[in-house]
Amino acid sequence: GYYYRFQHLSTSTKTNMIFGLFLPSSYNENDENESNDEIENASSKNKNNKKIPILFWLSGLTCDDTNFAMKAGSSIAFQQASKQNIAILMPDTSPRGAGFYIDATQEPYKTNYQMRSYITKELPALLLQEFHGLATKTTTTLLKSLSGHSMGGHGALSIGGQVVQVQEWTSLSAFSPIVNPIKVPWGIKAFTTYLGNDNVEEWKQYDATNIVLDRTAGTSSMKVPIYDEILIDQGTEDEFLDTQLLPQNLVDAASSSANNNNINIKLNMRNGYDHSYYFISAFIKNHIRFHSKRLYNAMTDQQQQKDSHDNDNDDELTTSSSSSTIGKPIKCKAMVARGPKQPLTEEIVIVDPPKAGEVRVKVIANALCHTDIYTLDGYDPEGLFPCILGHEAGCIVESIGDGVTSVAIGDHVIPCYTPQCNEIDCIFCMSSKTNLCPKIRSTQGKGVMPDGTSRFTDTINGTGTGSKGNSIYHFMGCSTMSEYTVLAEISCAKINKDIPLEKACLFGCGVSTGLGAVWNTCNVERDSSVSVHGVGAVGLAVIQASKIAGATKIIAIDINPEKFKLAKELGATHCINPNDCKDGDIRPVIVGELTDWGVDYSFDCTGNTEVMRTALEVAHRGWGESCVIGVAAAGHEISTRPFQLVTGRVWKGTAFGGFKSRRDVPKLVQANLDGNLPIDHYITHRFDGVGMTNAAISALHTDSCCLRAVVRY
Repeated sequence: GYYYRFQHLSTSTKTNMIFGLFLPSSYNENDENESNDEIENASSKNKNNKKIPILFWLSGLTCDDTNFAMKAGSSIAFQQASKQNIAILMPDTSPRGAGFYIDATQEPYKTNYQMRSYITKELPALLLQEFHGLATKTTTTLLKSLSGHSMGGHGALSIGGQVVQVQEWTSLSAFSPIVNPIKVPWGIKAFTTYLGNDNVEEWKQYDATNIVLDRTAGTSSMKVPIYDEILIDQGTEDEFLDTQLLPQNLVDAASSSANNNNINIKLNMRNGYDHSYYFISAFIKNHIRFHSKRLYNAMTDQQQQKDSHDNDNDDELTTSSSSSTIGKPIKCKAMVARGPKQPLTEEIVIVDPPKAGEVRVKVIANALCHTDIYTLDGYDPEGLFPCILGHEAGCIVESIGDGVTSVAIGDHVIPCYTPQCNEIDCIFCMSSKTNLCPKIRSTQGKGVMPDGTSRFTDTINGTGTGSKGNSIYHFMGCSTMSEYTVLAEISCAKINKDIPLEKACLFGCGVSTGLGAVWNTCNVERDSSVSVHGVGAVGLAVIQASKIAGATKIIAIDINPEKFKLAKELGATHCINPNDCKDGDIRPVIVGELTDWGVDYSFDCTGNTEVMRTALEVAHRGWGESCVIGVAAAGHEISTRPFQLVTGRVWKGTAFGGFKSRRDVPKLVQANLDGNLPIDHYITHRFDGVGMTNAAISALHTDSCCLRAVVRY
């Protein structure tokens, strides 16, 4: 099998989180739409189904995502999981202190200590979205079980035991769990800190023993969840057995004479074993077999539920598929760039149907980005003409090509110029170090689709007669200055339909790039100092992200002082106009006046190579990092004295802010819908009709305060 580690920006904890994932060698990412006829009876004796269930493993407080993999996984647990054909998820327990898997309600912890939501909501949704070879109960619910150790055992039992309307977990087990935290020092200290001293009733919902007592006493009207057996292993030589763990309390609660809820606890007291991972490695095979048996026994009924949901979706698709455009060329308006430094021309073009692995979309709104102008002005070495520009858009799927599984007709998507194939053999997609998937890079740079051809042709003399003329190049794999366009499936980020597409389009490039440069590329820490060189849309996004990250000194630099008002509203603490500095040099102002040694992080958002050098040279001696975001004109090179790097500064760059597009863009959209990531302030101009794109370009050139001009089609 395969063991991976993934890092992502959590919408629950508002921090970067890491999780490990083991996938058996039988895992097949491309089986999202496997025919139901090909799925045989799923029993513990027949595990040849291409979809596989998953076991969540929750670690204790002092552990991270690697402890289980290193101490119990590689030689024992993973081999057994491969044999039983199940996946294992191993989340980190950070942010530290949240090991009781609760959602904190007290300041200052409630912002980040939301581990219950992270485990029960965010991670299952992420896995469902990104790993299509995992088995599901329904179209929106993974087929999953839950286990853990110590505080992770507490998490497994309290999460899996909580009364709910619909059962989420198939089976539960634990090693050395803290079963009655409201009665022991570890729990009392944590719950007082994170939930409040006067909120004892809320404590009880995180206490497995109390949850069982409520059910056995009949105070809970709901009978779900129901498990045939809950497996617990406990070492007799565990130093915390009698002071912190108290497993007998849970057994006694489940054995109450009032127990009519079929709660059967199997407690194995293992002689001579302590609290360590050696204990876990000794008996983890039993737990994996325990869960595998129940997961595969449940597969048949759960597959029938999934079939029901799938049939509903198929009916809807059939209705949508009756559209007269599906499978046929579409004539529509587009703004065509016939050559560099020329105005765009509004033309009628023909957009061919999508081929295998492709998606044709109706563009609802397009935001103008400086990269479009950069190419139109002839500065892009890969610029090809004639082409259809545009790459920040909100779209609706009109039709899909063969083999497309991740989006369906009617879905809302954001085209992403940085694709994410997410294939197991793509070392870039599988790495947490980069988002630069090269799957279609070579053809995208040549202005064509992955098969080497274009989906755009003009009409003879632009008359719109339907007669095909010459091919038109694609741009950045997007070409959204057209009422319809064709994208590679791996360039489509499916998003929540609740967000207006004229707003969602902003996440297609500049705003996401600025946010990600802070959160992903540089991982700016709380109390850091930051300088932002260039306060356009990208620079403002850097300021906004730095404020959210907890930076306490944020210096905005721009030659247009009219931009400083919004910069301050978003979090800038200081604003510098180079024209007000001696000889236009901001370096002595930042290093000497505003800081002693420079800023912890600097960001160039201009594309000017001299500014890039300045940004590096105001970075802190010994550890400062400078990130290049702006794209320089063709042929321009950066330079500095090597001594700047020898003395500890780091010079790096970012593309799309390091976000893995199909995984992370939907999260940014959801963060906006949740009220945690406002973006309305970036839209300064609005136009209606694709033909108004030249007016949007004019606004970008003539209005010094234009951030994003959105054209609604």
